[in-house]
Amino acid sequence: MATIEKFEDLQCWQKARQVTNMVYDLTEHPKFAKDFRLSGQIQGAASSIMHNIAEGFDSGTNPEFIRFLKMSRRSASEVQSELYLALDRKYVTQDELTKAYNLAPNPNAL
Repeated sequence: MATIEKFEDLQCWQKARQVTNMVYDLTEHPKFAKDFRLSGQIQGAASSIMHNIAEGFDSGTNPEFIRFLKMSRRSASEVQSELYLALDRKYVTQDELTKAYNLAPNPNAL
């Protein structure tokens, strides 16, 4: 079994990076980009997923890591909820929502 030596090795961080980039791509759509409040909120929540995983990994203790993973999970839920609003506003399609929603990592599955 491989030893994880850096946060970039974590599968949940890799998925968080994917969902963050997908969110940034989605928020570049013209109608979505004009909604500064929602696009900024969803971008911040998405980037928070990956940043909390990284920060928690480097915290040095398992309890701290778990605490940061829980924060990351909450940010992933926020992104998922915001995707529904983006769908309701017709900024994204159902297919785009589904792809991004399913990418949001579940750190609890570690």
